[in-house]
Amino acid sequence: MRSYRGCMFRPDLHDALRDRDAVLRAFLAPDGSLTSIPTKIRKRLVVLDLLAQQFEPGERYDETEVNNRLRAFHPDVAALRRYLVEEGFLDRADGRYWRAGGTVG
Repeated sequence: MRSYRGCMFRPDLHDALRDRDAVLRAFLAPDGSLTSIPTKIRKRLVVLDLLAQQFEPGERYDETEVNNRLRAFHPDVAALRRYLVEEGFLDRADGRYWRAGGTVG
């Protein structure tokens, strides 16, 4: 693990995914939408990995397309988009986004 925001430690994705099924059961409604965005980084990484799978590696998306895909999961698309970029699941330049990390599922 590496230092994260000064005093906390950020688990790597591999560590976080060990609890994948339990985390998804806790945060996904029966329709597949998020009941809430996890506040704990370990759980949020699991959810972000799931969201990243909505984007094809090698494809570029404008912000509207990213928002539309994320809206199926939660109304706060700005927070989800920000988390995806901050945690390295999506990258962004010139108003375009592309998948930069996560598992292929």
